[in-house]
Amino acid sequence: MPDHAPSSNAAHPPTRDIVLSPKHRWRAYWVAVSVAALTILDLTKVNVALPSIESALNAGPTELQLVVSGYILTFGLVLVPAGRLGDLRSRRVLFLVGLSLFLVTSLVCALAPNTTVLLVARLLQGVAAGIQMPQVLGLVQQLFQGKERGRAFGLFGATVGIATAFGPTLGGLLIALGGDTDGWRLIFWINIPLVAIVIVLAAWLLPNTRTKSRRRLDLDPVGVLLFALTILALMWPFLFTTGSPDDDPRRWWFLVASVVFAAIFVFWERRYADLGRTPLMPFSIFSLSSYRNGVLISTAYFSAIPAMFLLGTLFLQGGLGLEPVFAGMVTIGFAVASAWSSWIGGNLVARLGRPLVVWGIVGMVATAGGLVLVALFTPPEWTPWAMAGVMVVGGFAGGLVISPNQTLMLADIPVSSGGVAGSVGQLGQRIGTAVGTAIALALFYATIYREQADVDTVVVYHDAYASGMITVGIFLALALLVGVADLAGRARSGSQTP
Repeated sequence: MPDHAPSSNAAHPPTRDIVLSPKHRWRAYWVAVSVAALTILDLTKVNVALPSIESALNAGPTELQLVVSGYILTFGLVLVPAGRLGDLRSRRVLFLVGLSLFLVTSLVCALAPNTTVLLVARLLQGVAAGIQMPQVLGLVQQLFQGKERGRAFGLFGATVGIATAFGPTLGGLLIALGGDTDGWRLIFWINIPLVAIVIVLAAWLLPNTRTKSRRRLDLDPVGVLLFALTILALMWPFLFTTGSPDDDPRRWWFLVASVVFAAIFVFWERRYADLGRTPLMPFSIFSLSSYRNGVLISTAYFSAIPAMFLLGTLFLQGGLGLEPVFAGMVTIGFAVASAWSSWIGGNLVARLGRPLVVWGIVGMVATAGGLVLVALFTPPEWTPWAMAGVMVVGGFAGGLVISPNQTLMLADIPVSSGGVAGSVGQLGQRIGTAVGTAIALALFYATIYREQADVDTVVVYHDAYASGMITVGIFLALALLVGVADLAGRARSGSQTP
């Protein structure tokens, strides 16, 4: 265990109370970031396994949707409570709890004899991911300041970008190694040695960020329940949107219930704060325009990009007949370019500020348009190569969005609220991913259901891909709109940088 000085008795010790040598600080950082990479990787690498799971377990469209979206749902439900608990108590303990649960649920997924067991394990795996991720951002907030924090978030963005884009390639490779019937199980088996290694490193290298406290742990249980009901009702209709004519239209009434629960949640949290208690959600953080706009940009961006990856994989596999491993390889250029530009963005954000993010979003809008054009107008044998080329451009642009926006979003947040603030941002990403993916898939599959009896397969998938990518374009346009509005606000206040 690296040496560190004990923190003060304050409920929320500032960064300077975590005294680590630079070497130990960066070692702890890389352990935390590896946890984030495993969490994101487990989402993206499962996408290419859906056809194999469908074949092996005879899973239907709704069950396949829940294999991905159920993970996102429970991930999102746990984020904010886990972030607040990390702020109040030990992040290191929560890391170890989340990793241990992640290891066990990965084992259950790998051995699942049917879709019911797989779905339950995936839901619990999402809980484990939701426990871990807020601690990553909270720890970075505590360990780094100033320009060094920008570099740390730059490397964090690079790692997340690589995990997001390499996930389909890794998943496809594992399916190729294990075969069409059981190859999907390797996607979960590989987690076990990786997570075991990270557990050992976390126990050894992560610092104690909190001391023991005699103060009563105020977790606001009513607020947690109302928050869970709000998120569950919001995401429910999207989880059961498959694009099939059999989708129940009554599911959209859950959105009305979500609005009602949200209103009650806000009322309760304000009343709880007025009583002198610590609410689950500190709404004061939303008064910071840097934070508020950062969350909105992140939510819109993640509503688009995971859907873009998934649509591309489905188009290449279903429409062009590519093997999963080759369909996944199309995103390698995105991963490499994103890692490079995330590092650049992390170093430049202190000087350039929000314009860097806006130009990155513009590049992603161009990328989405380019992908549709090459999918529609290039010969099928050249389409994967052309899409891979466009992905390189998208990777460079995307790297200028994620890590700089993360830095700008958390720049004005107190260290004592770093975990909950980071978890709200992550929650926006997870909700965005669920909503954007569901809408894109609904348009994609609705087109296939509508045209498959009358048109050639390639033409059907051309049309389905173009329809689904409309969702990507709309959400990227929303991100761009918020970015431009934030630029205008910073110009009026005379501040463009953190």
